[in-house]
Amino acid sequence: MISTTQDPAAATPAHPSGWLKANLLLQLAFGLLAMTICLPSLPDWAVAFGASQASVQLTFSAYVAAYGGLQLVYGPLSDRLGRRPVLLFGLMLAFAGSLLAAFAPDLTVLTLARGLQGAGSAAGMVVGRALVQDHFHGHERTRMMAYVGMTLGLCPPLASLLGGQVHERLGWQVNFMLIAALAVLAFIAAWRGLPARQPAPPQQAHWLRALLDAYARLAREPAFLLYVLVLSMTTATFYAFLAGAPIVLARYGVGPGEVGWYIMAIPFPYILGNLLTSRLVHRWGDRAVMGLGQAAVLAGLGLMLALAFAGLRTPLAFALPLVLLGVGHGLLMPSALSGSVGLIPALAGAAAAVAGLLQQLTGAASGYAVGLLPHEGPVNLGLLMLGLTLTGLVAQGLLFRFVLRPP
Repeated sequence: MISTTQDPAAATPAHPSGWLKANLLLQLAFGLLAMTICLPSLPDWAVAFGASQASVQLTFSAYVAAYGGLQLVYGPLSDRLGRRPVLLFGLMLAFAGSLLAAFAPDLTVLTLARGLQGAGSAAGMVVGRALVQDHFHGHERTRMMAYVGMTLGLCPPLASLLGGQVHERLGWQVNFMLIAALAVLAFIAAWRGLPARQPAPPQQAHWLRALLDAYARLAREPAFLLYVLVLSMTTATFYAFLAGAPIVLARYGVGPGEVGWYIMAIPFPYILGNLLTSRLVHRWGDRAVMGLGQAAVLAGLGLMLALAFAGLRTPLAFALPLVLLGVGHGLLMPSALSGSVGLIPALAGAAAAVAGLLQQLTGAASGYAVGLLPHEGPVNLGLLMLGLTLTGLVAQGLLFRFVLRPP
């Protein structure tokens, strides 16, 4: 069995340096940058490779599937073997996948390369979250998770803008070369800049048995399951918005070139919410900050639906209320992430892996659910998002009222 005690070798520095924080942010952001930088190229790949758009979409699905699934492997392995070796291995895979994608002769090879790229990039996300748990304590950990949220909130819009410009001026292959170069930079930063964490003492159990034991231990923790449910419902709400917003906005005459401006209604306020969390959590605590976050989300969705039922169906009436939702998600995510990986320090890697995978799965399911509903206006989308939010609110209530009750 894996010990659930904190490894002494993982002792947290009293004041983690700014370089350590920057290094962790780089490792965590790498996978999201690799995921989104080539999204503007997807329509052109159908022409370049003479393939259907559905086949082209498999390149994205291959990345997401590998990115989510491999987190289940990297997490427990990082608990058992140490953080840095697992992270370095993942970055080598991501480098190989990026180079293969840059020189892919056909769509089949490109799809395989994207899967390899996602498999490697997954290490940065799960090991990065576990490293935050290793090297930060209490509210400082929540503050660091807030910085993580701000960074990840910037990644999709900035990577998409950069990827589109590079595609038009230099060709889509250069985007993959940039990611390969970034993988080398992240490898050097991890090798030279991340504190070594010794693995747990050798276990007699087979590594697969140890992996299953880790997940079984987490499954017996009600607090962990509820934290993950809050995370998953928050992610699912955002994915539903991403999948449904273009459909709703198209009914209002908003073209593809303008959709992105309205989608920014959530990511940029999300960054603001993370910044507020980093300032408020020391004074208010995680419980109060998360409660404020849920209140902001419900206010945003309620206002959007109220305007729709009142007959005010315009792009701004749809998007502007969701600024509150973005701020609310920024208040929710850091504390929920910190809580999920901090319950059992020795299993922080496994906990980050489970949380990351379930966020991906519920997000994908909510995006699929959007396609099952008619969308002549924002009402059905708003109700779906509200249902997901209320599920997370119930989980949060159970967590703080019955599981983590104050002494």
